[in-house]
Amino acid sequence: MIDDVIARAHTLAEERFVAGSGPGGQNANKVATEVQLRVNAYKLRLSPFAFRRLGEVAGSRLTDSGDILIVAREHRTQDANRGLAREKLEELLREAHRRPKTRAKTRLNRVGKAKRLKSKKARGDIKAKRSKPTRQDW
Repeated sequence: MIDDVIARAHTLAEERFVAGSGPGGQNANKVATEVQLRVNAYKLRLSPFAFRRLGEVAGSRLTDSGDILIVAREHRTQDANRGLAREKLEELLREAHRRPKTRAKTRLNRVGKAKRLKSKKARGDIKAKRSKPTRQDW
């Protein structure tokens, strides 16, 4: 199922090359090597869970119009940046389909709770002794 979504994402992806910053020296100023990969999330036909999770995982990379915008500028060549952008998209979609582990509440037994409260009380007493003596202490 996830492979179908990834394949659909690769076919729907629109690539734009921009002369961006990054490695390449003077070459970066002349050649458009930065890749902006844009995919409409609504057209991917994700399950409601995966779509909601995609919003959490993608963060600011998901635009208000529902487009996933991925930028890759780490390499000197268009081809390498294109491959990197597609890898980032793939990883993002895989993470959106992954269910996060549910956190188990930690339970403290009676003895542990008493021990913790006793240490808090002792610490509070130490801190109370640091203050200036009041008139009642005389």
